[in-house]
Amino acid sequence: MYAFAQRADTTVVDEPLYAHYLSTSPARLYHPGADEVIASQENDWRKVVESVLFGSYDTPIVFFKSMTHHLVNLEWDFLPDLTNVLLTRDPYDMLPSYAQNVQQPTLRDTGYADHLRLLDYLDQRGQSPPVLVSERVLQHPSQILARLCHELGIPFDLAMLQWEPGPRPEDGVWAKYWYDSVHRSTGFQPYAPKTSPFPDHLKPLLAECQPYYARLVERALDTAPLA
Repeated sequence: MYAFAQRADTTVVDEPLYAHYLSTSPARLYHPGADEVIASQENDWRKVVESVLFGSYDTPIVFFKSMTHHLVNLEWDFLPDLTNVLLTRDPYDMLPSYAQNVQQPTLRDTGYADHLRLLDYLDQRGQSPPVLVSERVLQHPSQILARLCHELGIPFDLAMLQWEPGPRPEDGVWAKYWYDSVHRSTGFQPYAPKTSPFPDHLKPLLAECQPYYARLVERALDTAPLA
């Protein structure tokens, strides 16, 4: 999201369906700042689709950062009319970080199964969305972003590689709970594997997530030269 926010031709919107998700699922009971999020956004997903996802903007490109697990209790028929990109992360790296805010996450919370559901849904409707693996983005940001832009049919902009530290106006009200590390960053930080022991209580969930992640990696963009 922060990379696309650096583009002069792009408007960025942060998680427009978060309030819908919280207001229609048990996640409201354990997500930090849930009531604040619900008060900050439109809760009706149909109104979000109409006025936000298909609203009017001053730029030719609009980037919506969303979470696959937010696509609950709604119809998906609007999704093929958007250009979709999937970003995934190794659950071995993701789960300990996520559990700092959600102490007992479930497979539903992680979104891995929903990533594949979404991928299959879009494939069946003639759209083959690019899949990004966060580790590769961190290791080769310019190459992966250049390939992504090529897939999307837009020019790559070197400005996407750097940003000023601190909060951004696009941030949702939940940024204070989730965005601490990105607020300290000025670009894509080199990938560093976790060295601390993996928490025992998350190992069953890790085992659930890994097969889904493995299938996503099979579709992920790599650093091969552009044709």
